[in-house]
Amino acid sequence: MKRIIALLTVIVFMMTFVACSSNSSDNMTASNENETSVQTDATKENPTVSEKDTETDSETPAEDSTVDSNTLVVYFSATGTTKGVAEQIAAVTGADTYEILAAQPYSEADLDWNDSNSRTTIEQNDKTVRPEIGSEQITFDGYSTIYIGYPIWWGEEPRIMDTFVESYDFTGKTVIPFCTSGGSGIGSSGDNLEANAGSGRWLEGDRLSASSDIAGWINGLDL
Repeated sequence: MKRIIALLTVIVFMMTFVACSSNSSDNMTASNENETSVQTDATKENPTVSEKDTETDSETPAEDSTVDSNTLVVYFSATGTTKGVAEQIAAVTGADTYEILAAQPYSEADLDWNDSNSRTTIEQNDKTVRPEIGSEQITFDGYSTIYIGYPIWWGEEPRIMDTFVESYDFTGKTVIPFCTSGGSGIGSSGDNLEANAGSGRWLEGDRLSASSDIAGWINGLDL
């Protein structure tokens, strides 16, 4: 009888121990799950430093790639030839450009040098003519070097170029005239513009074409 009672006591003790172990394991599992849940929620509400840095970097605006230039290329082009050369100069120097537009555009008939009554023939025969400029005014503030280009008409600068240089103050600017022509050189046109401008440091100009060594010409200037 005593042996039976002892055996039952051992069985009861073992069952009690197993039940306690099971409850402890369940409690630990629940605790770990709660801990994991808390950490996950905390991460959502409080990103790590690296996450914050990533968000900040993505919101940082890109640097302005615009480069300021102290060089300006001014040009008048009735047929597009001078414009092409002006754009090459701007590409080499990184300059800004400004196109002189006539308030009354020149037609093909206006440019007929064989017609003694064409508009350009009449204008070029009268040194006092000052055609009106239609493009908006520009400021020379911030520019130290100015290229001025134009076609050669009847051996001289178009009268609209005289209108332009007389309208601005070139004090403190280095000015380089250039022209395009089917055969004539720059002649006295650069000197005429300098005299009409009345200010600025004017360098000797040259006739250029689309096939000219623009970079070589610029490197040879006294700038």
